[in-house]
Amino acid sequence: MPPAPLSIRTVLDGRPVSRDDVLKWEAGRMRKAAAKLGLPAPRGDLAQMRTSFADAKLALGPDEVRRRLNRDLRLSETVSRALTGLSRGRRALSTCDLYVSGAGRAGEFVDWFCDTGRSDYARSMIAANPDHFLIDTAPDGRQEVVETTGGSPLATRFFIDYADTSSLVTPRDAEFPLDASGVARTAAGQAIGGVRHEFRDQDGGFHARLRVEFPKLTAPAMLREHRLHLACEFSNWIAMFRARP
Repeated sequence: MPPAPLSIRTVLDGRPVSRDDVLKWEAGRMRKAAAKLGLPAPRGDLAQMRTSFADAKLALGPDEVRRRLNRDLRLSETVSRALTGLSRGRRALSTCDLYVSGAGRAGEFVDWFCDTGRSDYARSMIAANPDHFLIDTAPDGRQEVVETTGGSPLATRFFIDYADTSSLVTPRDAEFPLDASGVARTAAGQAIGGVRHEFRDQDGGFHARLRVEFPKLTAPAMLREHRLHLACEFSNWIAMFRARP
């Protein structure tokens, strides 16, 4: 009996969004992300662009990515510090819900997502979203992320510690038994937000509730754009998980 087809239903802040709209967003970000790194715009259909652009980003290596984005990273850290200070610990949420069938159970996906030792880990992290420039996990478990967050004109760099949820304001939801959450900090250690990603099984699949905490004074347009960022990356990770050997 053939496996059930993969289905991902996307709801952004309570509003249904089609899979085609998510893919259209991803394709539209390719040229902008390539320009940010000084790389040629990828060509072909979306799957070909996703593959070739991931190859090009990985070929640069972490040090070259940081060098090319150095100006952005310095400016965005200054902005993050200011927004965090002015927000006085208050947070704004960017929320995406994915309802998945045909891709196994929630625990299997979370185990795959969190397995930094799998051979395809680095590539899967970079390929999932055009705006992912560097995702590197240190031996202590902290994850360095360099990306364009939401619709920001600047690339940003932060560090997520999935063992630390101390400054998150979004409480755990008892209806979601699985959790992949952590505080996001600057290189200097200032908490600037974080992620509260929760998962639960449902008939035929699972439900992923994905939430990112930003400083309260973050522009609403950036929060809206980041919902699509979340839908793009997690939909692609789920598709990669389902296609694993």
